[in-house]
Amino acid sequence: MGGLTRKELLAGAAAAGVVAGCGGSSDKPAYDPRDWASVKAQFALSRDVRHFDAFVLATHPKPVREAIERHRRGLDADPAGYIHAHELELDERVLEAAARYLEVPPDFAFTDSTTMGLGLVYGGIRIQGHPVATEHDFYSTHESLRLRFKDFEQIRLYDDPAHATRSGMIEAARAAGDAGLLALTWVHSGTGVKIPVQEIAEATKAIVVLDGVHGLAADDLPIDSVDVLVAGTHKWLGGPRGTGLVWSRSWDRLKPFIPTFHPGSPAASWNPGGYHTFEHRWALAEAFDFHHRIGRTKVTKRLQSLATRLKEGLAELRNVRLVTPMAEEVSAGIVCFEVDRLDPPTAVMRLRERRIAASVTPYAQPYVRLGTGLWVDEADVDAALAAITKL
Repeated sequence: MGGLTRKELLAGAAAAGVVAGCGGSSDKPAYDPRDWASVKAQFALSRDVRHFDAFVLATHPKPVREAIERHRRGLDADPAGYIHAHELELDERVLEAAARYLEVPPDFAFTDSTTMGLGLVYGGIRIQGHPVATEHDFYSTHESLRLRFKDFEQIRLYDDPAHATRSGMIEAARAAGDAGLLALTWVHSGTGVKIPVQEIAEATKAIVVLDGVHGLAADDLPIDSVDVLVAGTHKWLGGPRGTGLVWSRSWDRLKPFIPTFHPGSPAASWNPGGYHTFEHRWALAEAFDFHHRIGRTKVTKRLQSLATRLKEGLAELRNVRLVTPMAEEVSAGIVCFEVDRLDPPTAVMRLRERRIAASVTPYAQPYVRLGTGLWVDEADVDAALAAITKL
């Protein structure tokens, strides 16, 4: 029993988006990327809970689930033969799908997560001058910089996230001065603040490295606004769990230190070698195509609309203090808040009892956190607000 043929692969990829939901029955309506209910139906999340935490670790839409299973069957049937016959072709499909969606040349390196990408980038980057990060970056950025440089400067972009502004963050970023490297985070997972990446990058001469994990597929910033983008793809994109990528404007400044199996282009030479979870990596093509069919700008507006509905509702509740700014220009799909007389873990637990799945921000200052991904809708938002009212 051999691996799947190219014809079968392409036929499976084309069929992956045909039927909505997870049942695959032919009497179900065809998937329509123009219809938000049809888009939501592509996710196989349990219906007994409203999932506002599914951005933490992706739930896969139907085309991605089917692609993973298709490649798994091929690898199980003939692992060496399947890799030999399809690896280069399938890697290329992922690169082309990512480039088509992100509107840049197909010059990416693969990783397993944002943390792996940040470690590889900061571990091998060449800079002139000192490194600077912000106080709002995730542990993985700060620790990667510490491991490489021992010491680095930190700047604060805002004091109260609820009142963060574009102009204020741009002005605060000027404190980076003559830094050789500026580490930024597109959307802060601890507050929900979205920074003005493009304007900050234009205001500095430093190499700008962006942790884009909570902006990828949640915002439509042109990624070539920065020098290096690092992002896991298993969050808002709904990409296969355990996948990520790195994009660089110039690979000359990134020194590889893990041997590659496929030297060639600069990105390929930087790409860590070894055997990987290929069935997940190759299903990245379907994840990017899923979002491309809907449209980056449409997805951004959808997530912002749901987040605004949620924030406006929270702002009216007497027992809640909204942490994420209301303005869409400085926020995306993450909404953080505090509940009077309840610590965040207890609030999250009680929301779960009311069939609302939330999360706690993994920072020194914890907040209750909800995410308005494509797997929730207006009814879910209203149900969450009703549950929060009763806390």
